[in-house]
Amino acid sequence: MKKLATIIFVLAISFVLFYSWYSKNRATVNDNTARQQIVITGSSTIAPLMSDIAKHYEQLHPDIRIDVQAGGSSRGIADTRSGLADFGMVSRSLKPDEQDLLAFTIARDGICIIVNSANPVEELSDEQIVAIYEGRLTNWQQVGGRDAKIIKVNKAEGRSTLELFLKYFNLDNKRIKADVIIGDNQQGIKTVAGNPNAIGYVSIGSASFEAGRGVPIKLLPMKGYAASIENVVNNSFPIVRSLNVVSREQPVGVLKDFIEFAMSEKVKDVIQTHYFVALTN
Repeated sequence: MKKLATIIFVLAISFVLFYSWYSKNRATVNDNTARQQIVITGSSTIAPLMSDIAKHYEQLHPDIRIDVQAGGSSRGIADTRSGLADFGMVSRSLKPDEQDLLAFTIARDGICIIVNSANPVEELSDEQIVAIYEGRLTNWQQVGGRDAKIIKVNKAEGRSTLELFLKYFNLDNKRIKADVIIGDNQQGIKTVAGNPNAIGYVSIGSASFEAGRGVPIKLLPMKGYAASIENVVNNSFPIVRSLNVVSREQPVGVLKDFIEFAMSEKVKDVIQTHYFVALTN
């Protein structure tokens, strides 16, 4: 009996110690009292913007730390559902099978075709873009450019930019004959900037920002509309999307305060710095 009592005592003490540790370190979605960290994962399009919003929030709330990790919209969905993240970043509208999540739109963006700035081609039709990505047009000379092989840059599975590109052009990813597979926008921009014969598609905000810094890329118009922030604002550009943050349930406490901050006028200048469109425009 003494041995059994000792075992029970040790287990009880172990449970108390574990619970004490867990209570101090957990980061559950609705802990609104002792929360010290907010975890946000997902879209690489939104991640740089969210990192800056997080920095501003941390300056106002020194006791809060916000961990922002990229990895694609699919990761944002999965991590939020599993509880690994408090919020997921998703740079598209939610699909029908994702309606179990709540979406909060923080900005808008577009998706555009980019080529190297040394490429003489100034515009491509939708039909030409489809033919290029399906491998039916293989030389820039066929679309008014130089005699050079077209290097097609495609996005990896799980990226919302890929999903929207495929949907707009009614393409099957299995039919795309890609030369290079990339993950985030920065990889795509870097690849096209480094190869005068490459073509890719990325966020208008990211491309505008990098082109403004002198990175040698050119944003091509679509259907006669320039790939510009102005045309995202007025919805005339063909591919415009919402930049969303998602959660499993209605945020409360610190989470509610943060998401309201991320959607407020207080971060409008941050959004514009990243060449995205603030909702208040």
